[in-house]
Amino acid sequence: MGSGQLAFEVTTYPKFPMKKMLIRPLLTGVLVMTSGFAALAQQSLKLPPSKQVKLANGLTVILMEQHEVPIISFSVLARAGAVADPKGKEGLSSVTAELLRKGTKTRTAEQLSAELDFVGGKLNFGTGQDFMSGEAEVLKKDLNIGLELLSDTLQNPVFIQSEVTKLLRQRIDAAKQQKDQAQFVIGNYFDAYLFGDHPYARPENGDEKTLAAITRADVVSFYANNFGPQNTTLAAAGDFDAAEMEKLLTGKFGAWKQRGTPATLSAAKLDDPQPFSGRKLLLVDKPDSTQTFFLIGNVGVSHTNPDRVGIGVVNTVFGGRFTSLLNDALRVSSGLTYGARSGFEENRVAGKFVISTYTQNATTVQAIDMALDVLNRLHEQGLSEAQLKSAKAYIKGQFAPRIETTDTLAGLLCELNFYGLDEREINDYFARIDALTLADTRRIIKQYFPQENLVFVLIGKAGEIKEAVKKYASQMDVKPITQAGFR
Repeated sequence: MGSGQLAFEVTTYPKFPMKKMLIRPLLTGVLVMTSGFAALAQQSLKLPPSKQVKLANGLTVILMEQHEVPIISFSVLARAGAVADPKGKEGLSSVTAELLRKGTKTRTAEQLSAELDFVGGKLNFGTGQDFMSGEAEVLKKDLNIGLELLSDTLQNPVFIQSEVTKLLRQRIDAAKQQKDQAQFVIGNYFDAYLFGDHPYARPENGDEKTLAAITRADVVSFYANNFGPQNTTLAAAGDFDAAEMEKLLTGKFGAWKQRGTPATLSAAKLDDPQPFSGRKLLLVDKPDSTQTFFLIGNVGVSHTNPDRVGIGVVNTVFGGRFTSLLNDALRVSSGLTYGARSGFEENRVAGKFVISTYTQNATTVQAIDMALDVLNRLHEQGLSEAQLKSAKAYIKGQFAPRIETTDTLAGLLCELNFYGLDEREINDYFARIDALTLADTRRIIKQYFPQENLVFVLIGKAGEIKEAVKKYASQMDVKPITQAGFR
């Protein structure tokens, strides 16, 4: 989830891509798709074998054969995330990633699109907090075309001035328009307010001010210093022979040279952000709003936190599914909202924990009070045995189909490598869920679900709710949504 997105859909299981599903035997035993969560919970996950090599130029290559369907998927991960953006030019990494598809030394953007459309392939790039990711996919018979296009866009972008100008203009217009819909920007306000001077406070896609400061020279420099073999992992999953694919990738990428020095925050040490102590509240005034959107939370956990599986189980009960405590209270029982959720954004270092929902102006206080009451009851009562059992079965049933396609497998291989994890992350996943006890959940609730130290961010009509929401924090800040940026 990007920081500019409303955090309603933060998931409670490892942060792997969610794509279309192809049925394939990643589970040991036979998976019957109509058998429901209970039967699936009895199965165990096992990641297919893969091979990892490092080319002479420093490029990490990971290969996984999957012969069930004639499709080959590639995933690219470069340590070139939003944390590497220069201060005042936030959004540069995202802009650079999108421009990779806008023309190379031998192909215009239109030619790239035409060649992809001809074979029904896909080729996309995007940026998150910690890294840039890309994906390419073609049928086996079109492998040479797909590999050529991926290689060309990664190694030979030209960043034509007209394309840079057009994209920046589009991004600036979009940044202004997004503020018309609070759900698209509240995550950016929350990140800025929570993380302060930490790089995670930066909006991944920039804002109207920072985007306007970006030039073509910035893009060229950012690409040179952050996009190169020493900074990149390339994974392939699909219907191929690993030895043959290694030769193909060596031929296409072996001569790729690092143009700059990859000494950026993306590759360097990144400190954990410090949780906020106490309570503070930011009210972003949107005078025409008939609803109040709010996030409540604090600094959470990293992607490698040793309790990450248990945290996911507890959060499933608290706010991670439709039948969660939060959604039952705020939507089902009271009708205050169409949905209430909670989640942890697991980054390279500690991301955010949030409770998120929205409600009518008149019920703002009632909804916030109810969300805090559910949080307090979680601390006081913990989970029941039935809730724990249900959450375990639910997560198992939801998780497996999310890693059953070649594109999600390729992305998973890149992410495991980035976070320094291995196949045990998948192979031991169900066992770690099964091992979780009620005593574990009580410790996790106390340790990771903040109760007293909370940050509140609201977007709503200040004239109607300002006085009423003062009670939630000793520090309250108010700013107009029309003000440029998110700080």
